Amino acid sequence: MGAITYEMEVTSSIPPAKMFKAFVLDVDNLIPKVLPQAIKCVEIIEGDGGPGTIKKINFGEGSQFNYVKHWIDSLDKENFTYCYTIIEGDALMDNLESIYYEVKLVASPDGGSICKNISKYHTKGDIQITEDQIKAGKEKAMGMFKAIEAYLLANPDAY
Repeated sequence: MGAITYEMEVTSSIPPAKMFKAFVLDVDNLIPKVLPQAIKCVEIIEGDGGPGTIKKINFGEGSQFNYVKHWIDSLDKENFTYCYTIIEGDALMDNLESIYYEVKLVASPDGGSICKNISKYHTKGDIQITEDQIKAGKEKAMGMFKAIEAYLLANPDAY
């Protein structure tokens, strides 16, 4: 099994605590409202929402995939970090064992936040994944982040 690591940073004018609450803690409720074509619903299969929880994300009509299952590795509300692993689903295609994500929100000098994301793609056998496949995943993640940011800007009293 091989592993490919990819790092990405996205800036936001929303402070880290507010963005973390929306983007991590309440994302299961918020994203189906904000992007229903992307995510239809999220179900907790096992656990209480903290580490060890397994969630099933059902994609919307606009997605090429049906679902994925996430395992929550860690959740640190004080330091705004969240780690999870995609462990099952057709989004892994037939060439990935799992994808590990580490998300950290930090304050930016302008009062907003910087979302730092590390993704580790664990491939099956000696299968290689392309830069285009990684780029497509990066663009979807950035689109979700920016959609939540837009929602928070349009609804300043939310969260």
